Amino acid sequence: MNLTRNPALIDQLAASYALGTLRGGARRRFEELARTHASVRAAALIWQGRMASVTELQAQEAPSPAVWKRIENLIQADKQARAMQAARQAPAGRASAGWWASLGLWRGASAAGAMAAVAAVVVGVNLNTQLNGQVKELSAKLAATPEIQYVAVLADDKAAPSVLVTYDPKHSLLQLKHVGQFHPGPDKSLQLWALPPSGGPKSLGVLGDGTVVRLPARSGEVSQVPALAISLEPRGGVPAGSGPSGPVLFKGALLQTTL
Repeated sequence: MNLTRNPALIDQLAASYALGTLRGGARRRFEELARTHASVRAAALIWQGRMASVTELQAQEAPSPAVWKRIENLIQADKQARAMQAARQAPAGRASAGWWASLGLWRGASAAGAMAAVAAVVVGVNLNTQLNGQVKELSAKLAATPEIQYVAVLADDKAAPSVLVTYDPKHSLLQLKHVGQFHPGPDKSLQLWALPPSGGPKSLGVLGDGTVVRLPARSGEVSQVPALAISLEPRGGVPAGSGPSGPVLFKGALLQTTL
């Protein structure tokens, strides 16, 4: 069976590979397939990035000692309330006099019950505040997490992967990560181009000097583009409206992911 024609199966294998559950001969065959097919490499890189980001969403945090102490106090207060309720329902044959009839005892018990109720309210408010804070923090992190919809692996003329490109439509952001060792030089710049089905190349921006570069892009500039390319241009790139003036160094198909 030709796995490259089954994107759903490739996606499952890439997820298992990133999780570490793909082992033995299956893992070696997947790695060999990734070396020769850009779409398989892209799926593996996407899932590895997704697994790395998940571990950053929420760190485990143990409750403070004060929380455990308040819970212990509530348990003790509940035990006392149950004991007093059982005493009220004792058979009539038992003596009603003695310390159970003490007015001071019932006043103290009432005060203890009131304090327990106040403590329960305080604990509830504190726990609710902590939970709301954690929910807001997690929601903010999830909102900031990229939603990768398109991916491309741009390779050189020897089919060696050099740049990984992902597009996040939620934030209208292209991200390019250098995986090769190419350096344009002090008087040159790398420029990213969209290669539409018809018409000439359209510039998507000039790459900076960092390993990871982010460029703003509207969904319409990416969604209907079958391929991307990177050319070597004078420092700062070519003027808007013109095509590449230098050699095309890297090129690759832009694929829609199934993640």
